[in-house]
Amino acid sequence: MSLSVAASTQSLPAEVVFDLLQRVRQKTPRVHTITNAVAQSFTANVLLAIGAVPSMTISSEEVAGFASSSDALLVNLGTLDAARREAIPIAIEAARAAGRPVSVDPVFINRSPVRCAYARELMAFKPELVRLNEPELEVLCPQRSDVEALIGSGTVLTVTGAEDKIESQGEDFRLQNGHPLLARVTATGCAGGAVLAAFASLESDIALAAAAGLSVFNIAGEMAAERAGGPGSLVPELLDALYTMTSRDVEIRLKSV
Repeated sequence: MSLSVAASTQSLPAEVVFDLLQRVRQKTPRVHTITNAVAQSFTANVLLAIGAVPSMTISSEEVAGFASSSDALLVNLGTLDAARREAIPIAIEAARAAGRPVSVDPVFINRSPVRCAYARELMAFKPELVRLNEPELEVLCPQRSDVEALIGSGTVLTVTGAEDKIESQGEDFRLQNGHPLLARVTATGCAGGAVLAAFASLESDIALAAAAGLSVFNIAGEMAAERAGGPGSLVPELLDALYTMTSRDVEIRLKSV
């Protein structure tokens, strides 16, 4: 179920993107991240590189305290084991009660009907942000009416691909930054989702936060790919690019349609 280009599609000013990055660097928000086992370390390092602070526990005894005292919650379904399945609703309810934004990344729900059913259950919590790709969107929202219902509940949809699409009740964005080498390193998408959550913790316009966070991550990917010799050197270059990104980097590279 592809998102069509809406009449309300907005351009994204470079100065707004960099301002949000600077706010993250200055405010150091903590993002509690329940993510997959493959992505944990890389996601934590990406958050640190942009100036945010990660916390990662999946213990059902601790997760409510961590989620409620964080600035945002990210739920990633990449390895949906029993511990994560138990911890996720506890964390979401705690974040909800504390007024923290919740972001859900329903990884590979197109490969597992069980996981897809679980992701649909999570939509009942009305997360502020859902980040996924086109195949995942097609099984989560088989009909356009399903997309409209999800957006109508207040959720911002971020659909990644050759062109990234963000759709909300307000403005929509179309973005074209990124580099193919990002797909050659595991967990880049998962870590990118954490950047979106960090931005959403400081910006009430969740669609704008998602557009800015995704742009920062993908611009960093372009910068890193130019310096890297391949996937092995991409990771340290990506972390450095996120850490050192300037307003000029954003200005000359941002591609918002």
